[in-house]
Amino acid sequence: MIILTKILTKPLTKTQLQSVKYCTKLDIDSRIKSRSKIVLNSGQEAGVILPRGLLIRGGDYLATEDESIIIEVLAANENVSTAYCNDKLLLARACYHLGNRHVPLQIATDFVRYQHDHVLDEMLTQLGIKVLVEQAPFEPEAGAYQSSAIGHHHH
Repeated sequence: MIILTKILTKPLTKTQLQSVKYCTKLDIDSRIKSRSKIVLNSGQEAGVILPRGLLIRGGDYLATEDESIIIEVLAANENVSTAYCNDKLLLARACYHLGNRHVPLQIATDFVRYQHDHVLDEMLTQLGIKVLVEQAPFEPEAGAYQSSAIGHHHH
């Protein structure tokens, strides 16, 4: 089995690019695990063994120790709640209330996104923000899953 022990970020060197053999689509739960089994687009399984506390981002690459095999990681679509809002103050308030609940967040200039949760959707609706439940990649802020944050959100 292919064992992947490194994360490489863009840009790759020419040599590294020639070693990119496969790709895989992973949701956030798979991208925060330091040890897991993943399935490549070829259908074969690979093992991932990384140092703890690293978050694999969509667009990153996983590599074997000698970098002879490199795999591109794509962020899979998953069930998320996205609150789109052009009112910066309202969006900041939404982030504050969500952050207070230690929910990993993806924050952009005009939206905030989290793993779907109807209780949180309801809270934002009461603040006056429209929440869309959609299938989209989830790329939370760095640090959201480090140390004690892992495993404490309810599902």
